[in-house]
Amino acid sequence: MLENQPLISIITVNFNGNEITDLFLKSIFEITYKNIEVFVVDNASSNSPDILKEKYPAINLIKSANNVGFAAGNNLAMRQAKGEYFFLLNNDTEVQRNFLEPIVNLMEQNKNIGIASSKLLYFSNPSTIQYAGHTGINFYTGRGFGIGYMEKDNAKFNVNYRTNLAHGAAMLISKAAIKKVGLMAELFFLYYEEIDFCERVKQAGFEIWYCGNSVVYHKESMTTGKSSPLKTYYLTRNRLIYTKRNTKGLQHLACIIFFILIATPKGLLSLLINKEFNLIWPFLRGVLWNFKGNNISLNEGVIYNDFQII
Repeated sequence: MLENQPLISIITVNFNGNEITDLFLKSIFEITYKNIEVFVVDNASSNSPDILKEKYPAINLIKSANNVGFAAGNNLAMRQAKGEYFFLLNNDTEVQRNFLEPIVNLMEQNKNIGIASSKLLYFSNPSTIQYAGHTGINFYTGRGFGIGYMEKDNAKFNVNYRTNLAHGAAMLISKAAIKKVGLMAELFFLYYEEIDFCERVKQAGFEIWYCGNSVVYHKESMTTGKSSPLKTYYLTRNRLIYTKRNTKGLQHLACIIFFILIATPKGLLSLLINKEFNLIWPFLRGVLWNFKGNNISLNEGVIYNDFQII
C-alpha cells in the first residue's frame, strides 16, 4: 500500500450530460483514496453545468465557450491540474470505491509507465469485460483487438501487465509523460485521440500497462450511440489521420493506398448491405477530409469540429 498518497487530478468532460456526470461525481467522491482534485470540463452544453458545482462544490468546473471535443476538453483541465498523475475518466463511468489505490501503486512502483488503464466492465453487465488491455492497432486496417473483450471477468484478469494501448474511458497518465510528449492532439476532436497519444508516449520511451485490480464500470455509447452520422464521420476521418501521423516512408504510402483501394470500398459496401444509407455521406466526408490539405502534424491548438448533418 502507499505510505504517501500522491495527488491525483481526476478529469472528466461533460457535454449535455449533467445527469450522467452527477452519477459519476457521486461515485468519485465515495472512493477511499482521498488525495484528489476533480475537474469537470463542460463543452458548451445547452443545459448549464452550474448545478454540478452547486451539488459538488469541491469540483473545479471549467466552462469551454465552444464544444472543443474530447482531447481539447481534457487538455483544458490538464493545463490547470496540479497532480502527479492525471486520471482521464469518461463521465459515463462509475468506479469501485478502491479503484485508485492499485493503479497509483502500480505507477509509483514503475516510473517507466507513462499510462495505465483500469479494467473496464460493462455497467449494464458488470460480469463482462470491455477492456483488459489491447493488442494494438494495425496501421493498414486501422483495427485492433481488445484483450478480454466480451469475455466473462475472472481471476486471470485480476493481474497487471504491459499492453499496447490504454483505453480513453479510464486512463491514468503520469505528469512526467505529459512533460515529455505534451498534451493530446486536438485535431481529432472525437475518437482515436487516445490511441495517437499512446503511440507518442511509447515513442518517447514510456510503457503502457493494464491494472487488473482497478475496476471501472462503463456505460458504453450513451453519448453518441452505436451507429450515428457523428460517430461514422469522426471514426472514418480520424482512422486515416492516425495512420498518417504514425507511419513513415513506404509504410506511410502503402497505408494510404490500402485505405483508398480496400478500406473505403469495403466500408461503403458494408453500409449498403446493412441499408445504413444515412451514414454513407458522413463516411465519404470523413474520407475526403484527409485529402483537403489540412494540417495534421500539430497537437494543441488545431481543433477541427467540422461535423454537421447536411
